Amino acid sequence: MLSRTADNLFWLSRYVERAEALARILEATQRLASLPVAYAGSSNEWESAVFTAGCDDGFFAKYEDATAETVIDYLVFEKENPSSIVSCFEVARHNARAVRTALTVEMWEAINGAWLELRRRQDRKLEGEELTRFLGWVKEIGLRFDGSGHRTMLRNDIYDFSRLGMLLERADNTARILDVKYHLLLPKETQVGGGLDYYQWSAILRAVSAVTSYHWVYRESLKPWLIADLLILNDQMPRSLAACYGDLVRHLDDLASGYGRQGPAQRIARSTRIKLENAEIKQVFQGGLHEFITEFIADNNRLGAAIAEQYLV
Repeated sequence: MLSRTADNLFWLSRYVERAEALARILEATQRLASLPVAYAGSSNEWESAVFTAGCDDGFFAKYEDATAETVIDYLVFEKENPSSIVSCFEVARHNARAVRTALTVEMWEAINGAWLELRRRQDRKLEGEELTRFLGWVKEIGLRFDGSGHRTMLRNDIYDFSRLGMLLERADNTARILDVKYHLLLPKETQVGGGLDYYQWSAILRAVSAVTSYHWVYRESLKPWLIADLLILNDQMPRSLAACYGDLVRHLDDLASGYGRQGPAQRIARSTRIKLENAEIKQVFQGGLHEFITEFIADNNRLGAAIAEQYLV
């Protein structure tokens, strides 16, 4: 396969996953922002959404305050923001056109249809029920694209590169959601375990579609260390860091087998996977959740760079 084709497939899936993750982050933020004053606390949930998306530098260069209107405008419609939902779908559609013959009909229709629908939206006014419907539609596009790829693509290098982009982006988003909860969302003066803490953790679980999974696995009320265990170390949870890296190792090994050699990408992925396998949530909290996630994000970025250098350049 040409490196250009692999690069388009990789970033196509990565940007679709990023758009879906943004929709989930905004949906959780909308839910938290609509809580009664007694539960809302003093934190700015809309500001936390900007930090979770990793867009804080660009956002605060354009806006002074993080409000519902400014955050939605920047994370959904702003074309100067390369990570906005509109930008994600535009880049994804551009990449999809470049590898049109490598995609199944269902995958192309999901991306092209999303791009056409966004072009018809000119009002840039999303609030209340309209915002809820829009975010649900974005999530549906992500599910359609991912599901059609899983059900209709041949299990070859095209499929492997497509999955690598999605898994790298998914791991990064899960890590950032957890990190922001601890550093921005929960006010310092708020007692952990209180009403605000419960509703915020519930929103985080909903953002990754894990509320039912949590109760199936732990059969307890919401506890921060158990939620972190689910989203970091539990292989059964498809959005957990451990599950993402289990699949990353498998797809990179498939590429190594098909192309006849391994490289830094395989070694970095396997090393990170071993760290996650050997970690215990008690040790993670003792060493600092923020420090653990910061190190993981750095390793995840290193893997992305290694994949690019090994296969995509």
